[in-house]
Formats: sequence, structure tokens, C-alpha cells
Amino acid sequence: QVQLVESGGGLVQAGGSLRLTCAGSGSRFSMAWYRQAPGKQRELVAHITRGGSTNYADSVKGRFTISRDNAKNTVYLQMNSLKPDDSAVYYCAVSPCIGCPPAYWGQGTQVTVSS
Repeated sequence: QVQLVESGGGLVQAGGSLRLTCAGSGSRFSMAWYRQAPGKQRELVAHITRGGSTNYADSVKGRFTISRDNAKNTVYLQMNSLKPDDSAVYYCAVSPCIGCPPAYWGQGTQVTVSS
């Protein structure tokens, strides 16, 4: 059974930074971070392969960085220059490819950016 546990969410002012962490047995696969804001569909934020190749949503390019530590079975999402529009529940997921339906999800962590 794959288990993913996110942490690192919280309340931050616009322009600030947060680093999300996803730990667990699933993080040895290709992984992704998604987010879902109230009343909106869940959207892909960033994706990283086992080998470290990355892709980002246009809305976060240049501000967010996805990375991984395979030895620790951990995936990170460094979020800089945060905006109120980045407020959402962030989920990590086992994601075999970009756009593929994730196989497993974490429980989510809330990120709130105040203006």
C-alpha cells in the first residue's frame, strides 16, 4: 500500500515562501503536486520524474520548484513569490506521466496566502 504524507502548508503573506514536503513509499515513482482551490477543479502544479526531469504549470513557472530526494523517498515543492491566487489545498500524487490520472494521493495540506 502506497502512503504519501504532505506537510509544510500554512498561512503566509503575499510575496512570501513555503516549502511543501511529501514523504512516503510512493515517492520513489514519478510524482506530482496538484492543488485545488474552493470552487475550482484540481490542477496540476508540477511534475518530476524518477530521474529528476521537471514540468510546471504556466502559472507557477519561475516561482515554484519541484525536487526530490530519492534516498529519503521525499518530494518537495519550494514555493516563492506566493500570490493570493496560490491559496489552495496542495496534494502530492504518484503520477506515472504528465496528464496521467494519478495512482495515489496524499491527504493534502492547506496553503493560504494573504494579500
